[in-house]
Amino acid sequence: MRINHFGLTGVNPYRRQFDKEMQAKKPVAKQDQDKVEISAAAKELQQISQSMVEHQEKVRKLKEQVQNGTYQIDAKAIAKSIYKFYFKN
Repeated sequence: MRINHFGLTGVNPYRRQFDKEMQAKKPVAKQDQDKVEISAAAKELQQISQSMVEHQEKVRKLKEQVQNGTYQIDAKAIAKSIYKFYFKN
C-alpha cells in the first residue's frame, strides 16, 4: 500500500517566515506619487472660511470698541438700512 502526501511534507514553516522577512526588507519599487485634487465646491468652502475669518475680526474689533466705550452708533445709516429692507425689497 502506498500513501502519498501524508502530513505536512514539503512544508517548511521556517522557510515561509524567512521569505516574509526577505520581502519586508526588499526596497519598495517607486510607486506613483499621490495626488490631491480639490473640487470646486471645496475651493468655494475655503473662500467662505476666509470671509468667516474677516467677519470674526470685524466682530472682535466691534466688541473691543463697545467694551472701551468708543463705539459710535450711526443712526442715519441704521435708518437707511431699515428703510431699504422694508421698502426697497
